[in-house]
Amino acid sequence: MIAYVNGILEENFGDNAVIDVGGVGINVGISADTASRLPGIGEVVKLYTYTNVKEDAFQLYGFLRREDLDMFKKLISVNGIGPKGGLAILSVMNSDDLRYAIMRGDAKAIAKAPGIGAKSAERIILELKDKVEIDDALISREISDYSGGGGNALDSEEKKLAVEALVALGYGNTESIRAVGQVEITPEMTSNQILKAALKHMM
Repeated sequence: MIAYVNGILEENFGDNAVIDVGGVGINVGISADTASRLPGIGEVVKLYTYTNVKEDAFQLYGFLRREDLDMFKKLISVNGIGPKGGLAILSVMNSDDLRYAIMRGDAKAIAKAPGIGAKSAERIILELKDKVEIDDALISREISDYSGGGGNALDSEEKKLAVEALVALGYGNTESIRAVGQVEITPEMTSNQILKAALKHMM
């Protein structure tokens, strides 16, 4: 409904920011992570927003990065996780760390958020594990963990291609990354060779 608000930061209450847009003060719900990265009072700020409309309320939730807003939308799509729960989770970890926790199945990390129990954390992982985006940084981080910190810049692109190929074949993000991470990769290996080796770990 409202894509973003762009104006002067009037107040930062930690869980709510007041943005002056053309002389009108707009309340925007924010996470603790967003609050810690806001500019100083009186400075210009742009927050990408999600509009939550209820019978008795009209609430905006805002984030400095589109990635954080996208993750917030994914979180509140999970049964039982409303806007407050989504903000609570994104207050104890940023969207990149949350994506990583989801891909690793780390329910304990997610359950550290206030009001989010173990069952809710497991539900988040179950429903979002194949919906989080794959990018170079996340793949490198995940593969490094599964392979004991091994790997180098020479084969990172080949690994990424192998992971994407596995996903295209219908495997999940997490299991694809885990399989590639288990392959003993040499610098001269191509993505096809890595893919063939990774497929053996799928069986």
